[in-house]
Amino acid sequence: MADRTAGLSAAARHAQAFLNTIAERPVAARADASCVREALGGPVPERGEDPTTVIDALAAGAEPGLVASAGPRYFGFVVGGALSAALAADWLVSAWDQNAALHSMSPAAAAIEEVTSAWLLDLLGLPATASVGFVTGGQGANTTCLAAARHAVLARAGWDVENDGLIGAPPIRILCGEHAHVTIDTALRLLGLGADTPIRITADDQGRMKPEALYDALAVADGPTIVCAQAGNVATGAFDAFEPIADACASNNAWLHIDGAFGLWAAAAPATRHLTCGVERADSWAVDAHKWLNVPYDCGMAIVADPEAHVATMSLAGPYLA
Repeated sequence: MADRTAGLSAAARHAQAFLNTIAERPVAARADASCVREALGGPVPERGEDPTTVIDALAAGAEPGLVASAGPRYFGFVVGGALSAALAADWLVSAWDQNAALHSMSPAAAAIEEVTSAWLLDLLGLPATASVGFVTGGQGANTTCLAAARHAVLARAGWDVENDGLIGAPPIRILCGEHAHVTIDTALRLLGLGADTPIRITADDQGRMKPEALYDALAVADGPTIVCAQAGNVATGAFDAFEPIADACASNNAWLHIDGAFGLWAAAAPATRHLTCGVERADSWAVDAHKWLNVPYDCGMAIVADPEAHVATMSLAGPYLA
């Protein structure tokens, strides 16, 4: 019988060696991608090799191209290192190799998602009845949430976008701050709404959307409307004023989405919670876990206040799933 643990000890040894030097090693990679390709590339091997040999070769070839982004001296992008408990849990997840698509395929994965979702909603001060979907990061979260928004605002107008598509659908107005994160534009492009279609609302010098400008823009027309606000500008850290923005959305029957990939975690800390006052009034929230929560890449959450809108957008069915 094959040894299912072959290579694991070698992987642990290389991981421990890397982590033991992460605080002192040069932050920048010592080699570029072409050097790593040269070390690891070549024709596909004709025969399999011993797992330990494979892991040793992978570690040796990749090591010069590694960036110490998980260490304490990395200040390049908004990247958080992983806590040891999170890293160890990630190892277990890979060993368990569960398919979490259906409850029946892994009761453990389903229960862990439910427990984690409840904790997240509590930490962030969001409605306990909201639905949480685990995705790859901010892009996946914003795209999923805006898909739910698209469903909901068109359903209010009597249009079934999941079955009938966007051709002939009532036009959707998208409003966002002029310094909205690029993942909002990408999500709109992926959803067929167009990256250049949003009405850009004037922002202050810190990138905060001006609520009075939003009020004026919303008053121009009615119909299906989505407003994208921001919790934590990626360049300045600024937070939009959520209470007046939520008031404006409520007055105009607009869906309010908050891109909180960078800053929504401020709600979990008493010293910064005031920055997120009013976020609970939104209809959806995007948040990353691989930033301030310090879990391994990739991990994000798409949170939707109305579970039915979330499920209607993302559900699937097939005879083999019955």
